[in-house]
Amino acid sequence: MGNPKAFMTIPRQEAGYRPVHDRIADYGEVEQTLNRSDRMLQASRCMDCGVPFCNWACPLGNRPPEFQDALFKGEWKKAYQILSDTNDFPEFTGRVCPALCEKSCVLKLCIDSPVTIREDECAIIEVAFREGYVVPGRYARNGKRVAVIGSGPAGLAAANRLNRMGYDVTVFEKLEYVGGLLRFGIPNFKLNKSIIDRRIEIMEAEGIKFNTSVEVDIDSLPEDFDAYCLCTGTPQARDLKIPGRDLKGIYFAMEMLAQQNRVLAGQVFDPEERICAKGKRVLVIGGGDTGSDCIGTAHRQGAVSVTQIEIMPKPPVGYNPATPWPQWPVVLKTSSSHEEGGERRWCLSSTRFVGDCGKVCAVEVEEVEWLPGECGGRPVMKPTGKTELIEADMVLLAMGFLKPELPQLPPNVFAAGDVATGASLVVRCIAGGREAAQAIDAYLRRI
Repeated sequence: MGNPKAFMTIPRQEAGYRPVHDRIADYGEVEQTLNRSDRMLQASRCMDCGVPFCNWACPLGNRPPEFQDALFKGEWKKAYQILSDTNDFPEFTGRVCPALCEKSCVLKLCIDSPVTIREDECAIIEVAFREGYVVPGRYARNGKRVAVIGSGPAGLAAANRLNRMGYDVTVFEKLEYVGGLLRFGIPNFKLNKSIIDRRIEIMEAEGIKFNTSVEVDIDSLPEDFDAYCLCTGTPQARDLKIPGRDLKGIYFAMEMLAQQNRVLAGQVFDPEERICAKGKRVLVIGGGDTGSDCIGTAHRQGAVSVTQIEIMPKPPVGYNPATPWPQWPVVLKTSSSHEEGGERRWCLSSTRFVGDCGKVCAVEVEEVEWLPGECGGRPVMKPTGKTELIEADMVLLAMGFLKPELPQLPPNVFAAGDVATGASLVVRCIAGGREAAQAIDAYLRRI
Protein backbone atom coordinates (compact mmCIF):
# COMPACT_ATOMS: atom_id res chain seq x y z
CA MET A 1 0.00 0.00 0.00
CA GLY A 2 1.72 3.12 -1.25
CA ASN A 3 -0.14 5.92 0.53
CA PRO A 4 -2.32 4.89 3.48
CA LYS A 5 -3.61 8.45 3.99
CA ALA A 6 -4.42 9.36 0.39
CA PHE A 7 -8.16 9.03 0.99
CA MET A 8 -7.88 11.92 3.48
CA THR A 9 -6.32 14.34 1.02
CA ILE A 10 -7.41 13.22 -2.43
CA PRO A 11 -11.13 13.57 -3.23
CA ARG A 12 -12.98 11.13 -5.45
CA GLN A 13 -12.78 12.27 -9.06
CA GLU A 14 -14.98 10.70 -11.71
CA ALA A 15 -14.21 11.08 -15.39
CA GLY A 16 -17.80 12.15 -16.07
CA TYR A 17 -19.66 12.28 -19.36
CA ARG A 18 -19.24 14.18 -22.60
CA PRO A 19 -21.36 17.37 -22.74
CA VAL A 20 -25.03 16.66 -23.44
CA HIS A 21 -25.20 18.84 -26.57
CA ASP A 22 -22.27 16.89 -27.99
CA ARG A 23 -23.14 13.32 -27.10
CA ILE A 24 -26.81 13.28 -28.16
CA ALA A 25 -25.68 13.99 -31.71
CA ASP A 26 -24.01 10.59 -32.07
CA TYR A 27 -23.84 7.07 -30.66
CA GLY A 28 -20.26 7.28 -29.41
CA GLU A 29 -19.54 6.24 -25.84
CA VAL A 30 -20.68 8.96 -23.45
CA GLU A 31 -18.21 8.27 -20.66
CA GLN A 32 -14.89 10.07 -20.63
CA THR A 33 -11.63 8.98 -19.01
CA LEU A 34 -8.97 10.52 -16.82
CA ASN A 35 -5.32 10.88 -17.75
CA ARG A 36 -2.85 8.38 -16.35
CA SER A 37 -1.65 10.64 -13.56
CA ASP A 38 -5.13 11.37 -12.23
CA ARG A 39 -6.12 7.72 -12.58
CA MET A 40 -3.14 6.65 -10.48
CA LEU A 41 -4.07 9.23 -7.87
CA GLN A 42 -7.58 7.81 -7.70
CA ALA A 43 -6.14 4.33 -7.18
CA SER A 44 -4.08 5.65 -4.26
CA ARG A 45 -7.32 6.34 -2.35
CA CYS A 46 -7.79 2.61 -1.75
CA MET A 47 -7.08 1.90 1.94
CA ASP A 48 -6.23 -1.79 1.43
CA CYS A 49 -8.77 -2.73 4.09
CA GLY A 50 -8.00 -5.74 6.25
CA VAL A 51 -11.38 -7.19 5.28
CA PRO A 52 -12.07 -5.81 1.77
CA PHE A 53 -15.84 -5.65 1.41
CA CYS A 54 -15.33 -4.74 -2.27
CA ASN A 55 -13.91 -8.21 -2.88
CA TRP A 56 -16.78 -9.80 -0.97
CA ALA A 57 -19.43 -7.85 -2.93
CA CYS A 58 -18.04 -8.62 -6.39
CA PRO A 59 -19.69 -11.70 -7.96
CA LEU A 60 -16.37 -12.42 -9.68
CA GLY A 61 -14.30 -12.06 -6.54
CA ASN A 62 -12.20 -9.28 -8.06
CA ARG A 63 -9.38 -8.06 -5.82
CA PRO A 64 -9.51 -4.24 -6.00
CA PRO A 65 -7.00 -3.52 -3.21
CA GLU A 66 -4.34 -5.51 -5.07
CA PHE A 67 -4.85 -4.05 -8.54
CA GLN A 68 -5.34 -0.54 -7.11
CA ASP A 69 -1.98 -0.76 -5.37
CA ALA A 70 -0.28 -1.88 -8.58
CA LEU A 71 -2.04 0.88 -10.51
CA PHE A 72 -1.01 3.55 -7.99
CA LYS A 73 2.61 2.43 -8.35
CA GLY A 74 2.41 2.62 -12.14
CA GLU A 75 2.70 -1.16 -12.53
CA TRP A 76 -0.01 -1.38 -15.19
CA LYS A 77 0.90 -4.83 -16.46
CA LYS A 78 0.80 -6.25 -12.94
CA ALA A 79 -2.53 -4.55 -12.36
CA TYR A 80 -3.85 -6.16 -15.56
CA GLN A 81 -2.62 -9.60 -14.52
CA ILE A 82 -4.31 -9.32 -11.12
CA LEU A 83 -7.55 -8.12 -12.67
CA SER A 84 -7.65 -10.71 -15.45
CA ASP A 85 -7.11 -13.55 -12.99
CA THR A 86 -10.70 -13.12 -11.78
CA ASN A 87 -12.41 -11.22 -14.59
CA ASP A 88 -12.40 -12.52 -18.16
CA PHE A 89 -13.78 -9.28 -19.63
CA PRO A 90 -12.90 -6.15 -17.62
CA GLU A 91 -13.61 -4.07 -20.74
CA PHE A 92 -17.30 -4.99 -20.42
CA THR A 93 -17.75 -4.71 -16.67
CA GLY A 94 -15.61 -1.57 -16.60
CA ARG A 95 -18.23 0.08 -18.79
CA VAL A 96 -21.63 -1.33 -17.82
CA CYS A 97 -21.33 -2.79 -14.31
CA PRO A 98 -23.27 -0.95 -11.57
CA ALA A 99 -20.18 -1.48 -9.41
CA LEU A 100 -21.38 -3.55 -6.50
CA CYS A 101 -17.82 -3.26 -5.24
CA GLU A 102 -18.10 0.51 -4.87
CA LYS A 103 -21.38 0.20 -2.95
CA SER A 104 -19.45 -1.88 -0.38
CA CYS A 105 -16.27 0.19 -0.34
CA VAL A 106 -15.47 1.33 3.20
CA LEU A 107 -15.07 4.88 1.90
CA LYS A 108 -18.63 4.66 0.57
CA LEU A 109 -19.94 3.43 3.90
CA CYS A 110 -18.16 6.02 6.03
CA ILE A 111 -17.89 9.18 3.90
CA ASP A 112 -20.01 8.34 0.81
CA SER A 113 -16.98 8.67 -1.45
CA PRO A 114 -15.87 5.22 -2.67
CA VAL A 115 -12.76 4.48 -4.67
CA THR A 116 -13.41 4.72 -8.43
CA ILE A 117 -13.03 0.95 -8.80
CA ARG A 118 -15.07 0.52 -11.98
CA GLU A 119 -13.35 3.35 -13.84
CA ASP A 120 -9.92 2.17 -12.67
CA GLU A 121 -10.77 -1.33 -13.91
CA CYS A 122 -11.70 0.01 -17.33
CA ALA A 123 -8.54 2.11 -17.49
CA ILE A 124 -6.37 -0.91 -16.68
CA ILE A 125 -7.78 -3.10 -19.45
CA GLU A 126 -7.64 -0.30 -22.02
CA VAL A 127 -3.97 0.28 -21.26
CA ALA A 128 -3.43 -3.48 -21.43
CA PHE A 129 -4.85 -3.64 -24.95
CA ARG A 130 -3.02 -0.51 -26.02
CA GLU A 131 0.34 -1.63 -24.66
CA GLY A 132 0.04 -5.15 -26.04
CA TYR A 133 -0.36 -7.00 -22.73
CA VAL A 134 -3.45 -8.80 -24.05
CA VAL A 135 -2.19 -11.46 -26.42
CA PRO A 136 -3.66 -14.82 -27.53
CA GLY A 137 -2.52 -17.76 -25.44
CA ARG A 138 -1.82 -21.34 -26.46
CA TYR A 139 -3.34 -24.11 -24.40
CA ALA A 140 -2.66 -27.86 -24.50
CA ARG A 141 -5.71 -29.81 -25.71
CA ASN A 142 -7.27 -32.68 -23.76
CA GLY A 143 -9.22 -34.20 -26.67
CA LYS A 144 -12.70 -33.36 -25.39
CA ARG A 145 -15.24 -31.04 -27.00
CA VAL A 146 -17.77 -28.68 -25.43
CA ALA A 147 -20.58 -26.76 -27.12
CA VAL A 148 -21.66 -23.43 -25.69
CA ILE A 149 -25.14 -22.34 -26.77
CA GLY A 150 -25.38 -18.56 -26.71
CA SER A 151 -22.67 -15.92 -26.97
CA GLY A 152 -23.71 -13.40 -24.34
CA PRO A 153 -21.49 -12.62 -21.34
CA ALA A 154 -22.16 -16.01 -19.69
CA GLY A 155 -21.48 -17.96 -22.90
CA LEU A 156 -18.31 -16.03 -23.66
CA ALA A 157 -17.01 -16.50 -20.11
CA ALA A 158 -17.77 -20.23 -20.13
CA ALA A 159 -16.11 -20.62 -23.53
CA ASN A 160 -13.07 -18.65 -22.45
CA ARG A 161 -12.51 -20.69 -19.28
CA LEU A 162 -13.14 -24.06 -20.94
CA ASN A 163 -10.77 -23.22 -23.79
CA ARG A 164 -8.02 -22.39 -21.33
CA MET A 165 -8.65 -25.71 -19.58
CA GLY A 166 -7.84 -27.48 -22.83
CA TYR A 167 -11.27 -28.23 -24.26
CA ASP A 168 -12.15 -27.68 -27.91
CA VAL A 169 -14.97 -25.15 -27.65
CA THR A 170 -17.57 -24.24 -30.24
CA VAL A 171 -20.01 -21.40 -29.54
CA PHE A 172 -23.37 -21.43 -31.29
CA GLU A 173 -25.23 -18.13 -31.68
CA LYS A 174 -28.70 -17.90 -33.21
CA LEU A 175 -28.26 -14.25 -34.24
CA GLU A 176 -26.04 -12.86 -36.96
CA TYR A 177 -23.36 -11.43 -34.67
CA VAL A 178 -21.58 -12.69 -31.56
CA GLY A 179 -22.26 -10.93 -28.27
CA GLY A 180 -25.83 -11.60 -27.18
CA LEU A 181 -26.99 -8.99 -24.67
CA LEU A 182 -23.71 -7.10 -25.03
CA ARG A 183 -24.22 -6.76 -28.78
CA PHE A 184 -27.95 -6.20 -29.07
CA GLY A 185 -29.22 -5.12 -25.66
CA ILE A 186 -26.73 -2.43 -24.66
CA PRO A 187 -26.60 0.78 -26.71
CA ASN A 188 -23.39 1.76 -28.44
CA PHE A 189 -23.21 4.93 -26.38
CA LYS A 190 -22.55 2.72 -23.34
CA LEU A 191 -20.56 -0.06 -25.03
CA ASN A 192 -19.04 0.46 -28.45
CA LYS A 193 -19.29 -2.80 -30.36
CA SER A 194 -15.67 -2.61 -31.48
CA ILE A 195 -14.86 -3.49 -27.87
CA ILE A 196 -16.67 -6.82 -28.33
CA ASP A 197 -15.05 -7.45 -31.72
CA ARG A 198 -11.60 -6.85 -30.23
CA ARG A 199 -12.16 -9.52 -27.59
CA ILE A 200 -13.69 -12.02 -30.02
CA GLU A 201 -10.60 -11.75 -32.22
CA ILE A 202 -8.45 -12.76 -29.23
CA MET A 203 -10.75 -15.70 -28.41
CA GLU A 204 -10.75 -16.91 -32.01
CA ALA A 205 -6.96 -16.69 -32.12
CA GLU A 206 -6.91 -18.88 -29.00
CA GLY A 207 -8.90 -21.58 -30.81
CA ILE A 208 -12.56 -20.94 -29.94
CA LYS A 209 -14.94 -21.46 -32.87
CA PHE A 210 -17.99 -19.23 -33.32
CA ASN A 211 -20.96 -20.32 -35.42
CA THR A 212 -23.49 -17.53 -35.95
CA SER A 213 -27.02 -17.64 -37.38
CA VAL A 214 -27.43 -21.15 -35.97
CA GLU A 215 -30.48 -21.73 -33.78
CA VAL A 216 -30.05 -24.73 -31.51
CA ASP A 217 -33.03 -26.66 -30.15
CA ILE A 218 -32.53 -27.61 -26.51
CA ASP A 219 -34.18 -30.96 -27.27
CA SER A 220 -31.86 -31.63 -30.19
CA LEU A 221 -28.38 -30.47 -29.26
CA PRO A 222 -25.48 -30.72 -31.75
CA GLU A 223 -23.87 -34.14 -31.88
CA ASP A 224 -20.30 -35.16 -31.13
CA PHE A 225 -19.78 -33.00 -28.05
CA ASP A 226 -18.88 -34.32 -24.63
CA ALA A 227 -20.76 -31.58 -22.76
CA TYR A 228 -22.99 -28.59 -23.36
CA CYS A 229 -23.41 -25.23 -21.68
CA LEU A 230 -26.73 -23.42 -22.19
CA CYS A 231 -26.29 -19.64 -22.06
CA THR A 232 -29.36 -18.50 -23.98
CA GLY A 233 -30.41 -15.67 -21.70
CA THR A 234 -33.96 -14.48 -21.07
CA PRO A 235 -35.35 -13.71 -24.53
CA GLN A 236 -38.99 -13.31 -23.44
CA ALA A 237 -39.79 -9.77 -22.32
CA ARG A 238 -42.55 -9.13 -19.79
CA ASP A 239 -45.65 -7.94 -21.65
CA LEU A 240 -48.36 -5.47 -20.66
CA LYS A 241 -51.65 -7.08 -21.61
CA ILE A 242 -54.11 -4.25 -21.21
CA PRO A 243 -56.79 -2.98 -23.62
CA GLY A 244 -55.29 -1.53 -26.82
CA ARG A 245 -52.17 -3.69 -26.76
CA ASP A 246 -52.64 -4.51 -30.47
CA LEU A 247 -52.31 -0.88 -31.56
CA LYS A 248 -49.38 0.04 -33.77
CA GLY A 249 -46.52 1.97 -32.21
CA ILE A 250 -46.14 -0.24 -29.11
CA TYR A 251 -42.85 -2.14 -28.92
CA PHE A 252 -40.78 -4.14 -26.50
CA ALA A 253 -37.70 -2.15 -25.51
CA MET A 254 -35.33 -4.76 -26.92
CA GLU A 255 -36.99 -4.53 -30.33
CA MET A 256 -35.97 -0.89 -30.54
CA LEU A 257 -32.54 -1.23 -28.93
CA ALA A 258 -31.49 -4.27 -30.98
CA GLN A 259 -32.65 -2.74 -34.24
CA GLN A 260 -30.79 0.51 -33.58
CA ASN A 261 -27.60 -1.44 -32.91
CA ARG A 262 -28.13 -3.31 -36.17
CA VAL A 263 -28.60 -0.02 -38.03
CA LEU A 264 -25.31 1.23 -36.59
CA ALA A 265 -23.70 -2.00 -37.78
CA GLY A 266 -24.78 -1.18 -41.33
CA GLN A 267 -28.03 -3.08 -41.71
CA VAL A 268 -30.87 -1.42 -43.62
CA PHE A 269 -34.56 -1.72 -42.74
CA ASP A 270 -37.66 -0.84 -44.72
CA PRO A 271 -39.52 2.24 -43.46
CA GLU A 272 -42.39 0.01 -42.30
CA GLU A 273 -39.97 -2.08 -40.20
CA ARG A 274 -37.98 0.80 -38.78
CA ILE A 275 -38.60 1.59 -35.12
CA CYS A 276 -37.64 5.24 -34.90
CA ALA A 277 -38.62 7.94 -32.43
CA LYS A 278 -37.91 10.85 -34.76
CA GLY A 279 -40.61 13.51 -34.37
CA LYS A 280 -42.56 11.39 -31.88
CA ARG A 281 -43.73 11.68 -28.29
CA VAL A 282 -42.19 8.66 -26.59
CA LEU A 283 -43.44 6.97 -23.44
CA VAL A 284 -41.18 4.43 -21.73
CA ILE A 285 -42.95 2.09 -19.32
CA GLY A 286 -40.45 0.75 -16.79
CA GLY A 287 -37.92 2.57 -14.64
CA GLY A 288 -34.86 0.31 -14.86
CA ASP A 289 -31.66 0.38 -16.89
CA THR A 290 -33.36 -0.89 -20.04
CA GLY A 291 -35.84 1.97 -19.83
CA SER A 292 -32.96 4.38 -19.39
CA ASP A 293 -31.30 2.97 -22.52
CA CYS A 294 -34.54 3.58 -24.42
CA ILE A 295 -34.50 7.22 -23.29
CA GLY A 296 -30.96 7.77 -24.56
CA THR A 297 -31.74 6.06 -27.85
CA ALA A 298 -34.96 8.04 -28.32
CA HIS A 299 -33.08 11.31 -27.78
CA ARG A 300 -30.55 10.36 -30.44
CA GLN A 301 -33.25 9.34 -32.87
CA GLY A 302 -34.85 12.77 -32.57
CA ALA A 303 -37.85 12.30 -30.27
CA VAL A 304 -39.98 15.38 -29.63
CA SER A 305 -40.46 14.41 -25.99
CA VAL A 306 -39.64 11.45 -23.75
CA THR A 307 -41.48 10.42 -20.59
CA GLN A 308 -40.58 7.49 -18.37
CA ILE A 309 -43.08 6.05 -15.88
CA GLU A 310 -42.56 3.54 -13.10
CA ILE A 311 -45.16 1.71 -11.01
CA MET A 312 -42.96 1.74 -7.89
CA PRO A 313 -42.50 4.80 -5.66
CA LYS A 314 -39.67 7.26 -6.21
CA PRO A 315 -36.59 6.14 -4.26
CA PRO A 316 -34.87 8.57 -1.90
CA VAL A 317 -31.79 10.45 -3.01
CA GLY A 318 -28.39 9.46 -1.67
CA TYR A 319 -29.28 7.14 1.20
CA ASN A 320 -32.20 4.83 1.90
CA PRO A 321 -32.56 3.68 5.53
CA ALA A 322 -34.80 0.86 4.33
CA THR A 323 -31.88 -0.73 2.45
CA PRO A 324 -28.77 -0.38 4.61
CA TRP A 325 -25.52 -2.09 3.73
CA PRO A 326 -24.98 -4.96 2.94
CA GLN A 327 -28.26 -4.71 1.01
CA TRP A 328 -28.19 -3.11 -2.42
CA PRO A 329 -28.98 0.59 -1.87
CA VAL A 330 -32.35 1.37 -3.45
CA VAL A 331 -31.78 5.05 -4.17
CA LEU A 332 -32.61 7.36 -7.05
CA LYS A 333 -30.36 6.64 -10.00
CA THR A 334 -29.81 9.33 -12.60
CA SER A 335 -28.12 7.87 -15.67
CA SER A 336 -26.42 9.73 -18.49
CA SER A 337 -29.61 9.26 -20.53
CA HIS A 338 -31.73 10.87 -17.81
CA GLU A 339 -29.39 13.85 -17.83
CA GLU A 340 -30.13 14.32 -21.52
CA GLY A 341 -33.73 15.32 -20.90
CA GLY A 342 -37.21 13.93 -20.48
CA GLU A 343 -39.68 13.58 -17.64
CA ARG A 344 -39.67 10.84 -15.01
CA ARG A 345 -42.74 9.89 -12.99
CA TRP A 346 -43.45 7.29 -10.33
CA CYS A 347 -46.41 5.42 -8.79
CA LEU A 348 -48.25 5.15 -12.09
CA SER A 349 -49.95 1.99 -13.33
CA SER A 350 -50.90 1.69 -17.01
CA THR A 351 -54.57 0.77 -17.51
CA ARG A 352 -55.16 1.01 -21.27
CA PHE A 353 -53.65 2.12 -24.55
CA VAL A 354 -55.63 4.71 -26.49
CA GLY A 355 -55.55 4.66 -30.27
CA ASP A 356 -56.40 6.77 -33.30
CA CYS A 357 -56.78 5.07 -36.69
CA GLY A 358 -55.11 1.94 -35.38
CA LYS A 359 -52.08 3.70 -33.92
CA VAL A 360 -51.36 4.47 -30.29
CA CYS A 361 -51.82 8.11 -29.37
CA ALA A 362 -51.98 8.00 -25.57
CA VAL A 363 -51.80 5.76 -22.53
CA GLU A 364 -54.23 5.97 -19.65
CA VAL A 365 -52.45 5.68 -16.31
CA GLU A 366 -53.70 5.47 -12.75
CA GLU A 367 -51.93 6.78 -9.69
CA VAL A 368 -51.21 4.10 -7.09
CA GLU A 369 -50.18 4.09 -3.46
CA TRP A 370 -47.88 1.60 -1.76
CA LEU A 371 -48.88 0.47 1.73
CA PRO A 372 -46.61 -1.38 4.17
CA GLY A 373 -47.05 -5.13 4.09
CA GLU A 374 -48.16 -7.07 7.13
CA CYS A 375 -45.40 -8.12 9.53
CA GLY A 376 -42.81 -6.34 7.41
CA GLY A 377 -43.77 -8.27 4.28
CA ARG A 378 -43.96 -7.10 0.70
CA PRO A 379 -45.65 -3.69 0.23
CA VAL A 380 -49.20 -3.72 -1.11
CA MET A 381 -50.23 -1.62 -4.12
CA LYS A 382 -53.46 0.33 -3.75
CA PRO A 383 -55.15 1.98 -6.78
CA THR A 384 -56.32 5.53 -6.04
CA GLY A 385 -58.82 5.95 -8.89
CA LYS A 386 -56.96 9.05 -10.12
CA THR A 387 -56.43 8.60 -13.85
CA GLU A 388 -54.98 10.69 -16.66
CA LEU A 389 -53.91 10.37 -20.26
CA ILE A 390 -50.26 10.66 -21.29
CA GLU A 391 -49.98 11.46 -24.98
CA ALA A 392 -47.60 9.19 -26.87
CA ASP A 393 -46.95 8.24 -30.50
CA MET A 394 -44.52 5.50 -29.47
CA VAL A 395 -44.64 3.29 -26.37
CA LEU A 396 -41.67 1.19 -25.27
CA LEU A 397 -42.22 -1.63 -22.79
CA ALA A 398 -39.19 -1.99 -20.52
CA MET A 399 -40.58 -4.03 -17.66
CA GLY A 400 -38.03 -6.80 -17.40
CA PHE A 401 -37.88 -10.37 -18.65
CA LEU A 402 -39.41 -13.72 -17.81
CA LYS A 403 -37.15 -16.48 -16.53
CA PRO A 404 -37.19 -19.42 -18.96
CA GLU A 405 -38.49 -22.75 -17.72
CA LEU A 406 -35.86 -25.37 -18.40
CA PRO A 407 -36.71 -29.06 -18.66
CA GLN A 408 -34.81 -31.70 -16.72
CA LEU A 409 -31.34 -31.56 -18.25
CA PRO A 410 -29.10 -34.57 -18.98
CA PRO A 411 -26.02 -34.84 -16.74
CA ASN A 412 -23.72 -33.47 -19.46
CA VAL A 413 -25.83 -30.34 -20.04
CA PHE A 414 -25.28 -27.29 -17.84
CA ALA A 415 -26.91 -23.86 -17.72
CA ALA A 416 -25.35 -20.50 -16.91
CA GLY A 417 -26.26 -16.84 -16.84
CA ASP A 418 -29.76 -15.42 -17.16
CA VAL A 419 -31.24 -18.68 -18.47
CA ALA A 420 -30.37 -20.23 -15.11
CA THR A 421 -31.02 -17.33 -12.75
CA GLY A 422 -33.41 -15.01 -14.52
CA ALA A 423 -32.43 -11.54 -15.74
CA SER A 424 -29.39 -10.27 -13.88
CA LEU A 425 -26.21 -8.24 -14.32
CA VAL A 426 -23.45 -8.71 -16.87
CA VAL A 427 -20.99 -9.29 -14.04
CA ARG A 428 -23.18 -12.03 -12.56
CA CYS A 429 -23.49 -13.67 -15.97
CA ILE A 430 -19.72 -13.72 -16.36
CA ALA A 431 -19.44 -15.25 -12.90
CA GLY A 432 -22.09 -17.82 -13.83
CA GLY A 433 -20.21 -18.73 -16.99
CA ARG A 434 -17.00 -19.26 -15.04
CA GLU A 435 -18.80 -21.43 -12.47
CA ALA A 436 -20.42 -23.52 -15.23
CA ALA A 437 -17.01 -24.06 -16.83
CA GLN A 438 -15.66 -25.36 -13.53
CA ALA A 439 -18.66 -27.68 -13.16
CA ILE A 440 -18.26 -29.01 -16.71
CA ASP A 441 -14.55 -29.61 -16.14
CA ALA A 442 -15.26 -31.48 -12.90
CA TYR A 443 -17.91 -33.59 -14.66
CA LEU A 444 -15.75 -34.48 -17.65
CA ARG A 445 -12.85 -35.40 -15.41
CA ARG A 446 -15.06 -37.92 -13.61
CA ILE A 447 -16.31 -39.79 -16.68
